[in-house]
Amino acid sequence: MSATPTDRSAVLSGVGGWLPRRKVGNDELADRLDTDDAWIRSRTGIRSRHLAALEEATSDLAVEAGRRALANSGADTADAVVVATTTPDRTCPATAPLVAARLGLTGAAAFDVGAVCTGFVYALAAGAGLIISGVASRVLVIGADVYSRIVDPEDRQNAVVFGDGAGAVVLRAGHASETGAIGPFDLGSDGAHEDMITVAAGGSRLPADPGRTSHAERHFAMRGKEVYRHAVARMTDSARTVLNRAGLDVQDVDRFVPHQANLRILRTVAADLGLHIDRCATHVETAGNTGAASIPLALAAGHADRALRPGDRVLLTAFGGGLTWGSCLLTWPALPPTAEPPHHGEESAS
Repeated sequence: MSATPTDRSAVLSGVGGWLPRRKVGNDELADRLDTDDAWIRSRTGIRSRHLAALEEATSDLAVEAGRRALANSGADTADAVVVATTTPDRTCPATAPLVAARLGLTGAAAFDVGAVCTGFVYALAAGAGLIISGVASRVLVIGADVYSRIVDPEDRQNAVVFGDGAGAVVLRAGHASETGAIGPFDLGSDGAHEDMITVAAGGSRLPADPGRTSHAERHFAMRGKEVYRHAVARMTDSARTVLNRAGLDVQDVDRFVPHQANLRILRTVAADLGLHIDRCATHVETAGNTGAASIPLALAAGHADRALRPGDRVLLTAFGGGLTWGSCLLTWPALPPTAEPPHHGEESAS
């Protein structure tokens, strides 16, 4: 039965994730960064992260995650592909058309979304909008980042936090009453703080010319204490806003899936909302902060280990550079078991 324009909704129908093969434990970073496992865990909760090989780009990870999500949905086509990323293969063109072509979706609409760590929630809203407006009937939404390309490996503050990965979901046209229905959303930004999380060089404002820019300007920078404060406040407020729009209370939430920035932020936001940490889906401990990939990777991991059950009311929230933030609600659908878990990694030698 087709949905009418008034009740047409985007429904989640598949999920998939992909992490690079190389798994790097804290001990492997300790000597180089003059730190140790205890210091990293106490500040971030992270034990390991996955790093892309030199020949792997964002599109490679996105294709793997997209392939798995499509397979999980039982579909091999999509009308549109939306890729959220801070680390596109190239400044020009966008990464999404290449991902679409490699997945056999040549001809599908394809575009990138740049909202840093909030990127997946923004992309999810864009994909849902394409479906609700009737532009598309099935949309592949991917979050993919290779932060190891923009983080200085000698920067102790950030090198221990970020990892590489990709996660994806498939959206199809359906009804708001179905399990898997997406929405409502809350999205926001504050560009007055755009220098709080940044790669200063590489755009039209300051081209990445080694003769004109410093090493630091060509790498990721973040003012950690300020980011922590803003992230907790914005994610908490946005999550409450989306619950109010849905007419729900925090106790109606079965699973909380925040952006996997670090364990301290996750726990603080959950506590401020009044959610027990047991309801919080996390994988930051073993994957690190994977940027736009973190929420869909958490969804893929939650589906693989059956922590997400059909009918669960799931709350997503994220915060990222820009500044940007956003939240979304959905009910978890009955999906086929995942044949391939997202963690395709080998243990590090350390």
